[in-house]
Amino acid sequence: MKKSDFYYDLPDALIAQHPLAERTASRLLCMGRGTGELCDRQFNDFIDLIHADDLLVFNDTRVIPARLWGHKASGGKVEILIERLLDEHHAIAHVRASKAPKPGTLVELPEGLACTVTGRDNDLFHLAFPQPILAVLAQIGHIPLPPYITRADDSGDYSRYQTVFAKTAGAVAAPTAGLHFDEALLDKLKAKGVRSAFVTLHVGSGTFQPVRVEDLAAHIMHKEYFSVTEETVTAVAQTRARGGRVVAVGTTAVRALESAARSGSLTASFGDTQLFITPGYTFKVVDALLTNFHLPESTLLMLVSAFAGYQPIMAAYRHAVAEGYRFFSYGDAMFLSR
Repeated sequence: MKKSDFYYDLPDALIAQHPLAERTASRLLCMGRGTGELCDRQFNDFIDLIHADDLLVFNDTRVIPARLWGHKASGGKVEILIERLLDEHHAIAHVRASKAPKPGTLVELPEGLACTVTGRDNDLFHLAFPQPILAVLAQIGHIPLPPYITRADDSGDYSRYQTVFAKTAGAVAAPTAGLHFDEALLDKLKAKGVRSAFVTLHVGSGTFQPVRVEDLAAHIMHKEYFSVTEETVTAVAQTRARGGRVVAVGTTAVRALESAARSGSLTASFGDTQLFITPGYTFKVVDALLTNFHLPESTLLMLVSAFAGYQPIMAAYRHAVAEGYRFFSYGDAMFLSR
């Protein structure tokens, strides 16, 4: 398939710029298993779609306030977007400036803080911070809202662009399907007998990068760190034994689980993944998927098309546009079975 096969027309007015007042207030588009039949529901109905024998798998990554503004000694403005923490004092980042900073360049940050450019690797710069990076970000960092959100971040984004179960710091973009859950809904699911498990996948800014080649076989997927624990592997095995479904909350949970099953069976794993899922991929772990709506021609739209079928997904997106669903990170959700 070609990149252009995954284009659809989206009016700008349907791109959600703000979250709704309540996390569970979104709409939920459900696709019938094997039929492609569509049903318009509310997200609060999600609990009715999940069975007591099912396992919900959440991504527990925590979004860090990864965007910084500073300036060089010359006065030139610098914008930094941390891509990955390497250790307590070192990171790789996207750096925007009128002239690319050279190794040794000191970037002065607000409140007397600073960092130093120590090298470059293609589009990414290596940075060193004298203070612990997470402390610096907590003090002066901004939430890195996606490029299609055209406003500046505000205080509300610090909680709403974060899942209520976020635990492991390292993402620069939220696992957005998880944003629809609040503590009350999680308690209701637990009371119903639904079990939960967690994976970690630190979503990188590469998730927003366009596919630049028409031939998908030539696309180089970005790297993201993931971890699947033995506890989660056991929970999946127990779900299989009782005849339940493994329900991934978000495409990031799918990528983590399927990356840990590249050998053919799910095993405890961690490290970088560049798994690129396109139509024709054989899923080894995930049976159902809760996901938001994704950008045209994006790798995530290709993933959901592989999961639920290319023609049904493209028809669902046309339906969502026609019905005025809200798109992308702060938008509405879909529930799919394969």
